[in-house]
Amino acid sequence: MATRRSFLAGTLALAAAPLWAPQGRAQEKQRVYRIGMLVPVERSANEANLEEFRNGLKELGYVEGQNLHLEYRSGDPKAERYTALAAELAALKVDAIVTNGTPATLAAKNARGPIPVVTVGVVDPVDTGLVASLEKPGGNVTGIAVLTQELEAKRLELLKALAPTAKRIAAFMDMGNPAFTPVWKAIEAAAPALGVQAQLYDVRKGRKLPKAFLAAAAQKADAFVLRIGTLTDAERRSVVELAARHRMPAIYAAREFVDMGGLMSYGVNPSHMYNRAATFLDKILKGAKPGDVAMERPSKFEFIINRRTARALDLVIPPDLLLRSDKVVG
Repeated sequence: MATRRSFLAGTLALAAAPLWAPQGRAQEKQRVYRIGMLVPVERSANEANLEEFRNGLKELGYVEGQNLHLEYRSGDPKAERYTALAAELAALKVDAIVTNGTPATLAAKNARGPIPVVTVGVVDPVDTGLVASLEKPGGNVTGIAVLTQELEAKRLELLKALAPTAKRIAAFMDMGNPAFTPVWKAIEAAAPALGVQAQLYDVRKGRKLPKAFLAAAAQKADAFVLRIGTLTDAERRSVVELAARHRMPAIYAAREFVDMGGLMSYGVNPSHMYNRAATFLDKILKGAKPGDVAMERPSKFEFIINRRTARALDLVIPPDLLLRSDKVVG
């Protein structure tokens, strides 16, 4: 009888046992990945790009607030803060750092770890020493690389097409940023074929721009390009106002200037680059080494013209330029 009672008790115990008892990896607590972000733009001004980044991650199974946590840091408007911010992210033991721009990427690359780095966009990373090659980066950095030679030549071509009488083009550039040395070389090389002379003005702070415009005007510059990295909204508006005051046509790298009244812009589509960065991050989180993940070049560019500004400068927009534009404002 004791044996029968023991058998029945054991059977009832098994029947009462939960069928979902934790077992193996299937019941482990879901891992939350902590990702650092080191970029030149404050979060509030970068929300549209961040949304594309989140969309790209969501398609790959990462959802902020569930298995993903973003630690956002911005160096705006002081690039020298990047080293301290990268160290701060390293102290948080982030799984990877997503960057934008050469100064931020250099700081993240050199942070103690080393920590895997995915860049949303850097200029000529081989020339600046960030990677050994685009195909085999070889270190702790991978992501999207912007090559200046063809991009800067294209910008000068568009500027000359809209301002055909321009003979001297001022280049306002922050030559303290290592990314801009190859940019200037590309501008200088492309200028003769378009029948223009490029004039370099080393401008490292937005507040120095009024003085630079006066110097360019004294040298009879007819138009300008601008490459000085991070600017505040107020500084961008100041550039547009200075361009109008000196009646100098310009082409910018970002559409924000055109939205504020600048003449035109040609550059990469930042939202698409943020979306693509999610793919690189996914590979890293799944175990790939950044040095083995080939970098890619941007595949989407946007060309925007401000019609009202063109009229104010007495410029006629050629029909073929209108056809090539992605958007016309004003």
